[in-house]
Amino acid sequence: MASGNLTQSIDLTDSAHARIENVMNSNKELGSKFRVYVTGGGCSGFQYGFKFDSEVAFDDDVIEFDNFSVLLDSMSYPYLFGSTLDFVEDLSGSKFVIENPNAQTTCGCGESFTI
Repeated sequence: MASGNLTQSIDLTDSAHARIENVMNSNKELGSKFRVYVTGGGCSGFQYGFKFDSEVAFDDDVIEFDNFSVLLDSMSYPYLFGSTLDFVEDLSGSKFVIENPNAQTTCGCGESFTI
């Protein structure tokens, strides 16, 4: 799926890869760049964010996949390095989740974490 370096800053499960492609294909205006980022807040101190983005910033890490790119800004990069992005559908709904080896604790919903 991914091309380029053997060591990537973030990896995608097949489910996440398929979800990003499905959303892009159903709405062409979104473009082909998917940003994963970290912001302050949430019940554990930091929270994850996801959005389609039309711009690549000068300090973004760009991970190329077959039909799209994943972007990590320089502030989020150290928090997300080595993580895996997944897309899950269960009784609580459907959402992107991060499996983050850098997080010491996560909240019950999995949307925020501490380092």
